Amino acid sequence: MSGDGANSSDTGLNSNPYGSTVEIFSDESVLKEDWQPEKLPEREKELDEIRNALAPATRGVNAHNLFLYGKTGQGKTVAIDHELDLLNEYANSQDDLELSVIKTSANNQSTSYQLAAHLIKEIRDGSKKPSGIDQQSMFDLLYDELRGLNETIIIVIDEIDSIGSNDDLLYELPRARKNGHLGNQWISVIGISNDLEFRDNLSPKVKDSLYDSEIEFAPYNANQLTSILERRAERAFVDGVLDGDVIPLCSAFAAQDEGSARQAIRLLYKAGELALNNDDEVICELHVREARDILERKRIEEGMRSLTTQDQLALLSVVALEIDEETPARTRQVYQKYKDIAAILDSNQLVERRVRDHLQSLGMQGFLIVETRNRGIQGGSHYRFEVKTDLEATLDILGEDNRIDDVVEDLTDIATAKNLV
Repeated sequence: MSGDGANSSDTGLNSNPYGSTVEIFSDESVLKEDWQPEKLPEREKELDEIRNALAPATRGVNAHNLFLYGKTGQGKTVAIDHELDLLNEYANSQDDLELSVIKTSANNQSTSYQLAAHLIKEIRDGSKKPSGIDQQSMFDLLYDELRGLNETIIIVIDEIDSIGSNDDLLYELPRARKNGHLGNQWISVIGISNDLEFRDNLSPKVKDSLYDSEIEFAPYNANQLTSILERRAERAFVDGVLDGDVIPLCSAFAAQDEGSARQAIRLLYKAGELALNNDDEVICELHVREARDILERKRIEEGMRSLTTQDQLALLSVVALEIDEETPARTRQVYQKYKDIAAILDSNQLVERRVRDHLQSLGMQGFLIVETRNRGIQGGSHYRFEVKTDLEATLDILGEDNRIDDVVEDLTDIATAKNLV
């Protein structure tokens, strides 16, 4: 017993593995994705445009329907949340403005029917989604729920592009008052999308009905990202732990990729964790570079787990051309390599148009760089493809699939001989 007591005292809190001999973070929550900044000085222009679109709600009519688009991490959701919070604050101070804001995500809601059911669930505070009725009955049920809300209704739909071409609800909602579904209530719809082509693919009647205003959130540049990181770092880290090169390097890496604030913040956070885990008293350039490698590999791994066999073959075709130093490559060139690889693996071969679709999808997922080139006076255009992700990491992860590992091994040997990996 006394022996147990002695051991307990020797292995006290000072030697507990959860203890740390260095202090890196002051307020780690500032680096979390759900943290809401008080100011968005890099988006003042976009905030003004949102404010102008929402302002009619304060004058007794509906706010403008609004479409926010831009790549992930550009502050679209943060910006609309910021302005809606201010609008709610104003509404609460007024006797003649009764406001209801419904926020939802269309992620995994690929039809108007599913989105309507999801909105009903949101309005009912998370109760079970309705089902087993036809689409018009589902819309009618949604109108019943909306009639129970305040006089001014704003519906925010994040990832609105998930609904694809099944966009009937996006036509119906903005016209609900005009069509007699809502009586004296005013309704507006705000759509948020990372897909820059989504608006162009909507039916003409939806474009006319839904988009009074649209706001593009262009990628942040390195200077803007530096300002964002400096504000976060001031609260997140203990004074003196950040080497002077850290924030500029995080900003430069993110600006060169997607211009994403989320990516830059994630990179800074991971660099801080690496320093802490290694008991390093200062976060330096090496931590940032290691953090970038870790996050890049994680992103590739997560994305590649969802790739189909045909996605993998299309990606491998561009990887092979990259190793042969023949990229950017046109669709026809990639397709010839695709047929060679499919034949080696005895896999089903798709026609060229379908392979191009897979290549474009890989571009949307961030695995390939896809460029559109015009043919000048001849008219028309063509695509060029090259690998966007780290070549060595891409080969390593693809090589984990035993269906294609023989081809990947051969490509890795060639890349190694050329000092490409």
